[in-house]
Amino acid sequence: MKKQTKTGTEREYYRLHTDAVETLVGATEENTPVYSRAELEKYRSGKKKKRMPDALKAVLIKWWFYGAVCFFVFWGLGLYVQARLDLYFIAAVVLGMATDLLINHFLRFTEKLPGGSARWMMVTRRGAIGFFLNLLYGFLLLFLVITAYSAVNALLAYVFAGNAPVLGVEPVLFGLTCMGADMLCILFKRTLLHVVRDAGKKV
Repeated sequence: MKKQTKTGTEREYYRLHTDAVETLVGATEENTPVYSRAELEKYRSGKKKKRMPDALKAVLIKWWFYGAVCFFVFWGLGLYVQARLDLYFIAAVVLGMATDLLINHFLRFTEKLPGGSARWMMVTRRGAIGFFLNLLYGFLLLFLVITAYSAVNALLAYVFAGNAPVLGVEPVLFGLTCMGADMLCILFKRTLLHVVRDAGKKV
C-alpha cells in the first residue's frame, strides 16, 4: 500500500514538472505577464545594487570619447596639420570611427538586454555598412559642432561689441557640444520614425 502511494506521488510530481516545462516552452509575449521593476526587485537575491541610468551612462560615454577625439586630433595633430580643412576632415573621420568602434561597441557591451542600447545610437547597423554610415555621421557631427561654436562666438562678438572672448576648442566643451549634437540627432531620428509609424497605421 505504501509502495502504491509513493508511486502515485511520484507520478503527480513528474506531471506537475512536465506541465511547467510545457508552459515555459509555449510562452510568448502575449501570454507572458508583465511585472514592474519594483516587483522583480523583491525576489532579487543578495544586496541591492544601485544601477546607473542608461541615459546617464550613454551621456558620459559619448562625452568622454568625443572629448578624447578633440584632445588627440585638435590638440595633438593640430600641432602638425596646419591646413584647417585637412584637420576638419581628419576630425570628422575620427569622430565616425570613434562612434562606430568605441562608443557603440561600449554601449552594446554594457546593455542589460540585447538591443537595449539601440535607442542611444544614430546608426544601429553593424558591419561594413554601419561603419561607412558612421563615417558619414562623423561629418554631420563635426558640422553641427562647428556651427554651434560659430554661433556662440558671433553672439559673444555682438554682445561685447568686438571685444568678446573667443570660444576656443578644448576637450571638455567640445565633448559636451558633440554629445549634445549627437543626442539631438538621435531625438530627431526617433521623432521622425514615430511620425512615420503613426502615419502608416492611419493608412
